[in-house]
Amino acid sequence: MFSVPFAEIAAVIGSSEGAAKMAASRARRKVKDTPPPAGELSQRRVVVDAFLSAARLGDFDALLHLLNPGLTWHRSNARGHMVRMGANEVLAAIRRGDPDRIEVRKVDVNGEPGLLVLTACGHRLVLMACTEADGSLVGIVSITSRKLLERLRLPGQ
Repeated sequence: MFSVPFAEIAAVIGSSEGAAKMAASRARRKVKDTPPPAGELSQRRVVVDAFLSAARLGDFDALLHLLNPGLTWHRSNARGHMVRMGANEVLAAIRRGDPDRIEVRKVDVNGEPGLLVLTACGHRLVLMACTEADGSLVGIVSITSRKLLERLRLPGQ
């Protein structure tokens, strides 16, 4: 999908090349079996834009309304993959952040709204793909592996 060789993916996720291929195969099946997002793309963008605005302002009441309580957050980094459940995980991460030291850009991730977080000097920190349903975020997939982030080609970048 991102033109990254399986050997490099294996090194990032800490597995063999064969295991990385198997994980990609399982992921493709899961994506294929996942129903497409409902509603208009413009509405999904509105929710992600509202999330970004509330996070920038530190408006935790607004964030609580935008984050579904059962939100699933998949985080991939150089050490592996973690899944966290619930809006509180996202709120805690936002509280730890320093908005004066980062820049956040709206990007498309596989045709869906997402966010790219960069350092003040432009180094990529996090890519987030956001899933919206019924006016709230129900899923976030984030990649924090610097090596992988630097290789990604993102629209508008």
